[in-house]
Amino acid sequence: MSNKPHYDRTHHAKMATGIGDPQCFKGQAGKARFKEGDRVRIKDLPDLFYTRTMTYTRGAVGTIVRLVYESPAAEDEAFGNEDHSEWFYSIVFPQKELWPEYSDSFANDTVETEIPERYLESA
Repeated sequence: MSNKPHYDRTHHAKMATGIGDPQCFKGQAGKARFKEGDRVRIKDLPDLFYTRTMTYTRGAVGTIVRLVYESPAAEDEAFGNEDHSEWFYSIVFPQKELWPEYSDSFANDTVETEIPERYLESA
């Protein structure tokens, strides 16, 4: 017999069955801190093991184009901590903001990605 604690690896799937993920977290994150059109800077927070916030976005300024969903952040979910949902935002960055050497010939090129609220601050 193992002393290892039992962890139900299907609990998330059970929660989302018939509802969907991230829909099963709807209403759990509270009021969104930002709204469409807000300019935000991506914080350079430390991450351990896993994050969905790309390193190349850290310190960059972008514009929120949409509130996407409420869900635990990947950093929490990877360790089974699903008790704290937060808002995820779709943010558009000019390519030049992310890569200063990007050609001026393509000044209108952008990147859009989803980032959890904990990484955002007003710009």
